[in-house]
Amino acid sequence: MTSPPRTFRQRRQDTLHRLEHDVDAWVATADPATGIPYLVPLSFLWDGEVLLVSTAAATPTSRNLRANPRTRLGIGPTRDLVLIEATVETVLAAADIPQERGDAFAAKTGFDPRRLSAAYLYFGLRPQRLQAWREVNEIDGRDLMHNGGWLDDTH
Repeated sequence: MTSPPRTFRQRRQDTLHRLEHDVDAWVATADPATGIPYLVPLSFLWDGEVLLVSTAAATPTSRNLRANPRTRLGIGPTRDLVLIEATVETVLAAADIPQERGDAFAAKTGFDPRRLSAAYLYFGLRPQRLQAWREVNEIDGRDLMHNGGWLDDTH
């Protein structure tokens, strides 16, 4: 049985909780030369404005994000989804990440790229559009953010 749709306020509150507490997201990129999509799970840290992810510098995801700063992320199961269109705001080598930020990423994700011998990069991903829905009855009103700004409950 389908639950009643959440209010805009509840949906935003649930989304912020998911961003703060979930650890992993599906990250989709595309090869700029061929358009071939690439989808991988990556751990993330949400700081209230930007999602921080990290991957080895030699991976397709890393190459794609450096060549084409647009990405999409999916967080949560298909019946409680947060879908984010984002752009790369920053790219930092593991050695260049501020200590506090690197420590926060490691604490949340259980993964510290600074301790690995392979070259890793951190990508700061700024959401441009954010949608959240559980069931078909939440498809209308699923947009919570447009053009990098949170919408209010009058939309």
